Amino acid sequence: MPTPDLSTRADAALLALRPAIAGQPAAIPTPDTVADFQHQVLRPVLKLQHTVLLVTVADIAHDYHLPLAAEPSEATRLLTELLARNARLRATLLGLVVGLLTQPELAFYRLHRAELNRRLLDLAQQRVLSSLPELLTYLPA
Repeated sequence: MPTPDLSTRADAALLALRPAIAGQPAAIPTPDTVADFQHQVLRPVLKLQHTVLLVTVADIAHDYHLPLAAEPSEATRLLTELLARNARLRATLLGLVVGLLTQPELAFYRLHRAELNRRLLDLAQQRVLSSLPELLTYLPA
């Protein structure tokens, strides 16, 4: 088990990576509610992982031969279905975020895993769908 000092330094490094989100209130040390956790932890981590998120979804969409370059409405429908039904993709997206939580955040996440997973996947879906043109640039040739 890591020493407390090592955990503290790792947590500080993880927090230093997170981008600020405009219009968001100042972070509190440990969010008390699921909504606070969503806004103060999940949103910044998803913003940090934006490119990784889009590349991951693009790769899975490519693996399934989804015609995302078609009409935007059809691409949106296909991505929505992919994000809703593909368990491997959903687990990967969760891992992209959960792996960047600090020890106290991970403890809170474990207590509220089901609700936070739902919220995290909803946020990821919104981010992917709103970034469709960028996602298309990551599709393998």
